[in-house]
Amino acid sequence: MKKSPSLSTSITQLLLWGTGGVTLIGLLTVLSIWRTSDRALNLITNLFKPQPVEPKLEHFTPIIQGIQNIQELATTVQTVETMVPTSADRKLGDVTLGTTKLLYLARGEIRAGIDLAELTAADISINQDQIEINLPPAKILDSKIDVNHSQVYHYDRGWFNLGPDVAPQLQTLAQRKTLVEITNTACQAGILDTANQKATEAIADLLTVQGYQKFAINSTPSTACNATTDSEDSELKL
Repeated sequence: MKKSPSLSTSITQLLLWGTGGVTLIGLLTVLSIWRTSDRALNLITNLFKPQPVEPKLEHFTPIIQGIQNIQELATTVQTVETMVPTSADRKLGDVTLGTTKLLYLARGEIRAGIDLAELTAADISINQDQIEINLPPAKILDSKIDVNHSQVYHYDRGWFNLGPDVAPQLQTLAQRKTLVEITNTACQAGILDTANQKATEAIADLLTVQGYQKFAINSTPSTACNATTDSEDSELKL
């Protein structure tokens, strides 16, 4: 008959198993602490390790907003002086009884530039680290007469003052024609080309101040002056 293990033997085995379990738990704990410490050490090392610099180019929307905030970029102002003759006839049927002549000495101011509100996202492209901007064409933004330096230089109603007394009407006609004349004169002097050049320089300065290093700014040739014609008649119809 097989004898059962003694009570002392069973207790001994339980103690050995318990000791082994404690040892295993201890080893697992040490291993866990070591792995955690290793990750913590790597985290601290990576935290203070210099990271490679990766240049980034901002989206061009802030560029558009920054430029559009300028609104109209008035880049060129030109002052023009001109002498504008006007006249009016007093007629009886087809017969001219008398002629009134008015000579107006005028000084006008032309302001040319670029309307930056016309700039859109399609006008800006980014190629790697370079920005390219296509500016809208320059145009005449404003034309006005300097009334403080303009005057009626000569007014004559002809023999026996038979010409009509229409000085205010002739002066108004002369002023309208003055605006056409000074615009044509400024266009012939290349005011729009100058405005394009100065606008390019102004936008380049703006981008440089904002920290952009590589950019190309392209101006658009303007044809606005080609449409300017002398459509005003210097003769007043009565």
